[in-house]
Amino acid sequence: MLEETIEGLNILPQGIYVDVTFGGGGHSRAITSRLEDGGKLFSMDQDLDAYKNAKSLQNAAFWEEAEKADKWQFVHGNFRYIKNFLDYYGHPAYDPDEEGSGIDGILADLGVSFHHFDEAERGFSFRFAGPLDMRMNQGGGKTAADIVNTYDEEALARVLYIYGEMKNSRQIARQIVRRRNSEAIARTEQLVDILTGGHWQMHDGEIEVDPHAKKDLARIFQALRIEVNDEMKALEEMLLAGKDMLRPGGRFVILTYHSLEDRMVKNFFKTGNLEGNVEKDFYGNVISPFGGKTGKVITASDEEVERNPRSRSAKLRIAIKN
Repeated sequence: MLEETIEGLNILPQGIYVDVTFGGGGHSRAITSRLEDGGKLFSMDQDLDAYKNAKSLQNAAFWEEAEKADKWQFVHGNFRYIKNFLDYYGHPAYDPDEEGSGIDGILADLGVSFHHFDEAERGFSFRFAGPLDMRMNQGGGKTAADIVNTYDEEALARVLYIYGEMKNSRQIARQIVRRRNSEAIARTEQLVDILTGGHWQMHDGEIEVDPHAKKDLARIFQALRIEVNDEMKALEEMLLAGKDMLRPGGRFVILTYHSLEDRMVKNFFKTGNLEGNVEKDFYGNVISPFGGKTGKVITASDEEVERNPRSRSAKLRIAIKN
């Protein structure tokens, strides 16, 4: 939903923007191309491969020119630290008494990049044989293998139930623990073997499973990925920091892909707090730092879904700072 996302940002030619999920660079390029002298985009990504890929693609010249013109700056880091990074680059949180403080828009596309799913060595997908990694930032931290081999049965079940919404999470956790007692679970194909009861095949490094098993596998791999990267806590911190960063009239534009993150974003945009607690004034009006067309959900058109099936689960939400 590139057009809807860019329209939602309502880009000012001399505005200051942050794309906290650079990924393949599509959104960042569209924003940067609309900026004039004085305008600037900061593109964040905790995966340094995103920057390397952008520099090696056909549009590398675009980014080099944008850097020279001081219209674009790549920031290697987790978006939970948006306030710290922007302060470092001379754009502190909004303060009505401090001229030039704050920013005009924040974009977050919470979907996993294609290059993560398509690179077997990253271990994000059950479609490919590879190490059970799933780290967005490969500089350190626990891997999915660490989780399935060290979490006790109760902790594993909790991860699968909360982040994967698996009703049989305890049974799955029990199966994982039983297998790891005989061998370390280090690769995606080992986990797929456990989850499918051995009903899978391998062809040229690609794992083939029964189509009916794919939905559950996707949910389980999603749950592990969220736990590995602490995604929900990072989103909480980014939302709170972003609210402080935006100037009045500034816009928060977020694309979500699963119910947990969408519920959080929806509640935050409605109430301004993570708990979704509604506060009202004397006249019964909801008190929130956001107004305008905040909260209305936008979904992909039939044409886009046909062109890009992944967009079927995408929900776009926009919040405007009061």
